[in-house]
Amino acid sequence: MNGPRLLLTRPREDSLALAAELARHGVESLIEPMMTIRIDDDAKLDLSGAQAILLTSANGARALAAASPDEEARLTPVLAVGCATAHAARDAGFRAVTAADGDVVALAALAVARLDPGSGRLVHVAGRLSAGDLAARLRAAGFEAERAPLYDAVASRALSAPARQALEARTLAGVALFSPRTARLFAKLACESGLDSTARTLTAFCLSQAVAEAAAPLSWQRICVAAAPRQDSLVANVTGALVPGRCSDRR
Repeated sequence: MNGPRLLLTRPREDSLALAAELARHGVESLIEPMMTIRIDDDAKLDLSGAQAILLTSANGARALAAASPDEEARLTPVLAVGCATAHAARDAGFRAVTAADGDVVALAALAVARLDPGSGRLVHVAGRLSAGDLAARLRAAGFEAERAPLYDAVASRALSAPARQALEARTLAGVALFSPRTARLFAKLACESGLDSTARTLTAFCLSQAVAEAAAPLSWQRICVAAAPRQDSLVANVTGALVPGRCSDRR
């Protein structure tokens, strides 16, 4: 394959799936996780009386499976932030899974539309450090809601040698960024490596405007924001990046 090459910054398992999708479109990948996911294997999640489980990432689905190994738990309805998270929940054995349209606001709206405040508590499975407060949104809508932190996302401390070499050689077409925290980490590590100037030759493919704003400290050649906060929308930006007019420039 001799197509464009993207740096993928998601945790490794998520990046592997994204790399496979990009390869089907002729795009090569270099995986450089900005965070390593560490699931608490000793954690146990009490789902008694829970009306539904809410997931805001595929990592949450994997952590949920580790903390709820019994078959009865897998009958609890799951509301997932988007299709990729819903797919991970189904892979983990959960049977009643519904996907929202890609962000926390859509997930909260789905819960309010589908669930009844009087039918039991809601459990949001999340990382120990996560953006936003879904449980607070749900409590404001009259639900009993709690946040269950079941995993850590540990930040990388430096860019790997392959990533530094690719940036120095300018063999990358861009960087895929899926969260504000990831964008900030990449900008920080690039600056610490003395490679921040390489951003001038790269396109930042961002999942949302919030991600783009977090990436803004670097002087990118171009910033492309996905039309919707979903992986398929970001992939569409990547595959259409060489077509004039498909991405809007931000400096």
